[in-house]
Amino acid sequence: MAQLVSDVTEILDYKDNKKQAKTQRNAILQQMASDEKDKKNLVNKALASQRAKYGASGMSLRGQTAGAVLTRLKSETEEPYKKKRQSNLEKLKATRVSKPNLLKSILSRFDNLVG
Repeated sequence: MAQLVSDVTEILDYKDNKKQAKTQRNAILQQMASDEKDKKNLVNKALASQRAKYGASGMSLRGQTAGAVLTRLKSETEEPYKKKRQSNLEKLKATRVSKPNLLKSILSRFDNLVG
């Protein structure tokens, strides 16, 4: 009887853990979407600022040097967000909940249940 209670408790705990994991995943995904939006805005602002500086100094953006500078500026601006995204992906992987296997649990105690 105690084992039955233990199994039922394990299932109920699994459902609670599953709900918590889903809530955590949703929060992480919302944070990732917000970070992506912030990154795009920041990159666009940085690129627009750099273009304005080049335009004010009379440089054309068609030259390779300007393109290389803008590419470098974009990659530097995106770098912290790449690290944050990787961290969030690792957090998502950590929120997985293992499902209890009642058949395996019963078979491991089969001799005790029958005997």
